[in-house]
Amino acid sequence: MKITRLNIYPVKSLGGIPLDQAELGVRGLAHDRQWMVVDDIGRFVTQRQLPHMARIVVRLDDEALELSHPGTAPLRIPLQRDDQPRLPVYVWDDQCQALDEGEEAAAWLGAVLGDYKGSGLRLVRFAPDQRRNVEPHFLAPGEQAHTAFADGYPFLVVSEASLAEVNRVLETKGLAPVPMERFRPSIVVDAAEPFVENGWGELSLHEGAVRLGLRKPCQRCKITTVDQVTGEIAVPGEPLRTLVQMNTRLAPGGYFGQNAILLAGEGRTIAVGEALAPRPR
Repeated sequence: MKITRLNIYPVKSLGGIPLDQAELGVRGLAHDRQWMVVDDIGRFVTQRQLPHMARIVVRLDDEALELSHPGTAPLRIPLQRDDQPRLPVYVWDDQCQALDEGEEAAAWLGAVLGDYKGSGLRLVRFAPDQRRNVEPHFLAPGEQAHTAFADGYPFLVVSEASLAEVNRVLETKGLAPVPMERFRPSIVVDAAEPFVENGWGELSLHEGAVRLGLRKPCQRCKITTVDQVTGEIAVPGEPLRTLVQMNTRLAPGGYFGQNAILLAGEGRTIAVGEALAPRPR
């Protein structure tokens, strides 16, 4: 079994960046979900509320994060800066400190996304001294893990076979297949059987020097219904409704992919095409 895709999403709920290789960190692949859009009280804002966030294209180079959108000059945020004020922000029930990227970024988001509930939007960066813990009741005894602005876990592992099965069911309903981008995974593998990842407890690479612990099925939401190119919802409720129908044995709701944590290999690099081995739960 091999890695077929690696993706990062530097700004939560904006466009992703496909990679040939990526550095592993305890908070996920390098630069993944290090920035986030928040409202005027610091609450996170995503495609659940503003589907057209998907149209913002994200790029990274050695010097800056760049956001672009049709008809608007790009916004560049230096990767190395230490002049930002701190503010409290909220992801679900978690509160942590973030670094405010400033008025230029806020004005750019306002021009592209408009007002949100009558207030402005701001771009924030995860403060490097913060620790946002993964929910402990899904971890093995003695394990600890933390993440940045991801919904709850630093990695999301999905198999190509699982997507193929979802699309097979969609086609039986007369619906168009959906691309992997709808599910925003960080690591995609070419497992032979659909949903086999739900039975894995661990993935290892580099003869065990890299180990990922698969700890919780990923419950999906409205974002799966958003076209990640156009920011539109062509078929309301799909493929989420199909996932709910397919995954009733797992738990109530629609699930796709496995949330994972890093057990070993911080600082190492993984690449598309590399072999990896699963271990059952």
